[in-house]
Amino acid sequence: MAEISMTVNGRKVTGTVEDRTLLVHFLRENLGLTGTHVGCDTSQCGACVVHLDGKAVKSCTMLAAQASGSEVTTIEGLAQGAELHPVQAAFREHHGLQCGFCTPGMIMAAVDMINRHPEGLDEKTVRAELEGNLCRCTGYHNIVKAVLAAAEAMGGKAVKAA
Repeated sequence: MAEISMTVNGRKVTGTVEDRTLLVHFLRENLGLTGTHVGCDTSQCGACVVHLDGKAVKSCTMLAAQASGSEVTTIEGLAQGAELHPVQAAFREHHGLQCGFCTPGMIMAAVDMINRHPEGLDEKTVRAELEGNLCRCTGYHNIVKAVLAAAEAMGGKAVKAA
C-alpha cells in the first residue's frame, strides 16, 4: 500500500492505495471524479486525459503513486463555478460531441494543445495532435471547429476548419 498526497482541482487530497492503482482509478473511485473516463486501459483512446502539473497525460498509463506530490486537473476542475472554460463552451457551441464519452479527454487534450501553441492553431495541427484521442461518433469535424474557436477565444489565432 502507498500513502499518496496531491492537489486535485485546487484541493489537497490524500489517500492510501494499492501500489498498482492507476491514477484514473484513484480519481474515479477514491475521489468520485467520474468525468475522467476509462475507455481502453491501454493508452489508445484518450478518454482518461487529465493535466498533471499543467501537461496532458493519459491517466490510465500512470500509477496514482507516481502522481503523488503533483497538481492534477480533471474535467471537473476546468469550469469556474457556472462559467464554462472556453474550450468547454466551444465544444457546446460547435456541437463537438455526440455520445459524450470521449469529450472530457478531448477537452483536456485541447486545453493543453492550445496552451502549447499560443501563436495559434490550424486544422492540420489540431487533427495531428488529437490523434491520440478517439471518437467513434463525430467524424472529428466539429471537434476541430470547436478547438479552433476555443483557441481564438483564448487569444490565439486560428485558421477556420473547412
